[in-house]
Amino acid sequence: MALPLVEVHRFTRSDYERMSSSGLLSPDERVELIDGVIYDMTPQSSGHSAAVHLAVHALRNTNSGCHLRIQSPLALGDSSEPEPDIAIVPGTPRDYVFGHPTTALLVIEVADSSLRHDREVKLGLYARASIPEVWILNLPARKLEAFREPRGGAYGWQQSYSRTESITPLAASVAASAAEATASPSFAIAVADLLP
Repeated sequence: MALPLVEVHRFTRSDYERMSSSGLLSPDERVELIDGVIYDMTPQSSGHSAAVHLAVHALRNTNSGCHLRIQSPLALGDSSEPEPDIAIVPGTPRDYVFGHPTTALLVIEVADSSLRHDREVKLGLYARASIPEVWILNLPARKLEAFREPRGGAYGWQQSYSRTESITPLAASVAASAAEATASPSFAIAVADLLP
């Protein structure tokens, strides 16, 4: 006799935001909504925090048609509101006063204890949302994993970069939209500059 599966209650972004505004989720709770499931975010180690700040410093001269968001929500569909460590989004901060960005040109996840979750859960979400480029800064392996060409819930291109290599983000030459993104060799970033 087969045992019935227990159903998971899935939340919408509206549910999630109401839970937050009503106090069911306190501002001190580090959580994010992915595909209707509320996940606890792992505590930040000092290395994780340092890597976030190093990446922000390295990306500070990204094209003026976009800006960096640090550990801030992205509204990806009706059931997901992840908070990537860094997202480069089109426009200026004032463009998002009344709603979170619904896309990003580049998402960076700094991964130590969250590596499996970032690869197996969040990467698929970003691909389904057509985020053109995702970097996972793999702290245990001391490398950068880059993913491009989203299609069908996965990325068609991926490559690992060691600390002796450089990468040029697609967002470096974006004028105003992800559709116009092309790599520019003049904005190469050394992976060593991203690692603590």
